[in-house]
Amino acid sequence: MTARRVVVTGMAGVCGLGHDWSEVAAGLREGRCALAHWPRLESVHGVRTRLAGPIDEPKLPGDAPRKKVRSMGRVSRLATWATDRALEQAGLLGSSRISDGRTGLAYGSTSGSPPDMVDFARAVGVERTMKGLTPMHAIRLLSHTCVANLAQYFEIRGAVINTSSACTSGSQAIGIGAEQIRLGRQEVMVCGGAEELHEIQVGVFDVMFATSTRNETPAKASRPFDADRDGLVVSEGAATLVLESLEHATARGGAILAELVGYASTCDGAHLTAPDPAGMEAAMRGGLRDAGLPAERVDYVCAHATATEAGDIAESTAMAKVYGAGTPVSSLKGHLGHALGACGALEAWMSLGMLREGWIPATLNLERVDPACAPLDYVRGEGRERPLDVVVTNNSAFGGINTSLVFRRFGA
Repeated sequence: MTARRVVVTGMAGVCGLGHDWSEVAAGLREGRCALAHWPRLESVHGVRTRLAGPIDEPKLPGDAPRKKVRSMGRVSRLATWATDRALEQAGLLGSSRISDGRTGLAYGSTSGSPPDMVDFARAVGVERTMKGLTPMHAIRLLSHTCVANLAQYFEIRGAVINTSSACTSGSQAIGIGAEQIRLGRQEVMVCGGAEELHEIQVGVFDVMFATSTRNETPAKASRPFDADRDGLVVSEGAATLVLESLEHATARGGAILAELVGYASTCDGAHLTAPDPAGMEAAMRGGLRDAGLPAERVDYVCAHATATEAGDIAESTAMAKVYGAGTPVSSLKGHLGHALGACGALEAWMSLGMLREGWIPATLNLERVDPACAPLDYVRGEGRERPLDVVVTNNSAFGGINTSLVFRRFGA
């Protein structure tokens, strides 16, 4: 069977730069930083960083039924808001196509909602009581809380796939969703990732000495590829893409925003936390092979680049081998910080916005490229206005997991 073509018909997201594409695009173009001093870290004894990227949570539609919302922690509410907006753009919000089995769901986050995890662990593990706990606590702390809540909120009855793979959760969801359509298992897939900022998420990276301690200068703290980088800054957000088979989108008259032409996921199989350039390279080459495109066709690479010493070096080494020194590369994490399970979906959403409008953002705070990083065309200082036909987004996660997504301007 010939693999079916996969197109994007809706997309939306929320992050520290804004709640819609126009706000986010302006923030990227103007070099705004969404990171700040986070007072909640002051009370955590021993934590080194005081920085994070909290956001103002957008409100769900006023007519959202209470029985569909009460099971949601913040991470699920962020996912639901982004999905509502993406389905609306796709022209599918409220459509019978969502509930007739032709639509599936692939979504990820690093974990369930942390406050509910804390409440349950304290009650049962420390205080040795079930008093005060409810079934909603249990639903909100599940690792698949996002897909479970999204499925019941939008009444999705097709395949439901949870991708809880840390920092590749969102990108794996998009890639796996595309595979469901290619294989003819679903006509539509709602895909993305979400993350809820909490001290636990910050602590995971802080205990590994991977966080920035530029606590007095939050806007300068996240410095991907920069020689003076000292670690990442954890943030939050959510983004959703609506994928469809080309045939389905065309038949219903849906507007096509872009085409997803390639996806690959690999594992280093070497170390749980130390990145391996070979594993990253394999994912990048796999994405291009899946797309049937040579590296020379890539107009822009949105790098994972979290501003950790080892990660940026490893990724740049892999990119140099795959794309060469002439392909423009930047990271969005200087602006946004690291949104963990949401980052792959957020970066895909933003890269598609740039693909459609024809521009590339600079890496915020990249003042002097680390000599240990491979020679690449690092976009810094000012962004660039240029036509784009093919963009790639790459992500990596603990466990040695790597993903690469290849998008093409429809008709290019």
